[in-house]
Amino acid sequence: MIGMNATTGRSLAGVPHLSQSISKILTTPLYSRVNRRLFGGELIDLVDAPNNAATRVRLYAAVATALMRHEPRLRLSRVSLSTDPDDAGKTVIEVEGTTTISRDAVVARVSLTPGT
Repeated sequence: MIGMNATTGRSLAGVPHLSQSISKILTTPLYSRVNRRLFGGELIDLVDAPNNAATRVRLYAAVATALMRHEPRLRLSRVSLSTDPDDAGKTVIEVEGTTTISRDAVVARVSLTPGT
């Protein structure tokens, strides 16, 4: 699939386009898009929740549900939560998988820190 880079406006295809789509899906709150009310996921609702085992399980489930619903090009294999080594206050979700068409490896990092 070919799309547009959200930052530069240039053409974007393949794994980079898929990574951008993963980020867009995970950072879009449910019910926030007109005419696409069910696009996105519940991840944003969990950003300020307590950092405990129950919240992490809900977070992993929210990521998997949103990506299975909205991104058929991805076969999800792993989701992890960590802090950015370069910025201790920044929480990052790392999504790993393969593309369903070419079986290329996909690793997407999505910041959960507002404004980044």
